[in-house]
Amino acid sequence: MKIAIVTDDGKTISRHFGRATHYLVVTAEDGKIIERELREKLGHQHFSSEEHGHHEHGSDHGPHAGNHDRHVSMVQAIADCQVLLCGGMGMGAYESVRQLNITPYVTDETDVDSAVQTFLQGNLVDHTELLH
Repeated sequence: MKIAIVTDDGKTISRHFGRATHYLVVTAEDGKIIERELREKLGHQHFSSEEHGHHEHGSDHGPHAGNHDRHVSMVQAIADCQVLLCGGMGMGAYESVRQLNITPYVTDETDVDSAVQTFLQGNLVDHTELLH
């Protein structure tokens, strides 16, 4: 199983899916991490040329078709993963990830290793109240 974690440093889980710079992708077998790979992630900054000065906070979080296309672009780097762990994301991104057959978990955990172990034990809670 491959699990992607939204991160900026490979050690902590980013609080914001769209602003994070990387994914840490871990491969787990028999409840243990056997491989780690840090992958670059597209984020909001990569789409700034599409903004025309009318960007309002929160306007990129909805379920609009253009936003779904951006989310798909952000998730392409982890298309081989089954799960995505993050500390926060917009509802539109959450739904886009689900549509791509990746199960998102919004967690209040901050440590990558702890969150992955909690997930592998079947105890990670999806805190959808943290969606914005």
